[in-house]
Amino acid sequence: MAQASEHLKVQPGLPRTPRVTYRMTDLAAALAEPGALAVFGFGDGAPLSDDPRWLRVALESFDAPAPLELWQVDGEVSCGREDAVRWSCGGGWLFAAIELDERPYAGSEDAARTAYAALRQFMGTRGGYKVLRLWNYIGGINDGDGDWERYKQFCDGRAAGLGDFFAEGFPAATAIGHHHRSRVLQIYLLAGTDAGTAVENPRQVSAWRYPRQYGRTSPGFARAMLMPAQDALAISGTAAVVGHASTHEGDLEAQLNETLTNLEALLASADMPAGFDTHSPLKAYVRLPTDATRVRDLLQRRLPGVPVLLMHGDVCRSELLVEIDGWRFA
Repeated sequence: MAQASEHLKVQPGLPRTPRVTYRMTDLAAALAEPGALAVFGFGDGAPLSDDPRWLRVALESFDAPAPLELWQVDGEVSCGREDAVRWSCGGGWLFAAIELDERPYAGSEDAARTAYAALRQFMGTRGGYKVLRLWNYIGGINDGDGDWERYKQFCDGRAAGLGDFFAEGFPAATAIGHHHRSRVLQIYLLAGTDAGTAVENPRQVSAWRYPRQYGRTSPGFARAMLMPAQDALAISGTAAVVGHASTHEGDLEAQLNETLTNLEALLASADMPAGFDTHSPLKAYVRLPTDATRVRDLLQRRLPGVPVLLMHGDVCRSELLVEIDGWRFA
């Protein structure tokens, strides 16, 4: 990936980053919006649809009713399915997603290997699109001990399925555990025709350099991705990690404050303006349902007016209680 620019300037002539918004609307209306590249619903209450642009995410929202998430591009959108992969493209952007029921596979490692091998094969048919952002939702992410924890097994399988696909640099990414009754693995991505700029956090060790204690295979992701036109920052899942260590075990408010400090460090590293605004949608993944109201109140105080979707999700380290990802638009 390209190196970070000294001074952020929106680059003319490159495709504008898809607009990401949360909408209280029905699915048909969202899919009918101009340039609708992808639409997401959350939990069992979300509708069903065969449209390849639609994905019902296994995570439940603490917001009732939950809004839909809509990605929109400038241009006409085409869509389809190729084996297990659903896709849509338009305006210089590509959405792709895969869902695998783990039951036919030998655990999370085997499922991740299969899913990522399929995505790699699919991307090989897409003629130069570059993966900029990935989301991974995994059932029972913290189940198992040591190297047999399901997240660590997932990391092993992901690396095996990808091979050297990200040899030139990792995309931004999120990996969160869901509580759906079926252990479905959901992976989706955003790719563009142009390269982005990987952004790291000076307060944190880069994820691919984590020491052995975090598993046989280090997580492969950048902390954030400055999009090609430099008009938006795609922020990876961010939690209370300093260096490579989790901090403030058992203290929800301290973890949330540390997470927000890490988010500000990422904005500074990307030369983005400090803070978030009403056009910068975030998701907060909360491990314990009993913490949801407190997280909402704290975020409303710290990020007034910022759209935050509150999700019931497990962070990849069992001691971490909350994680945040999302977008900062210039």
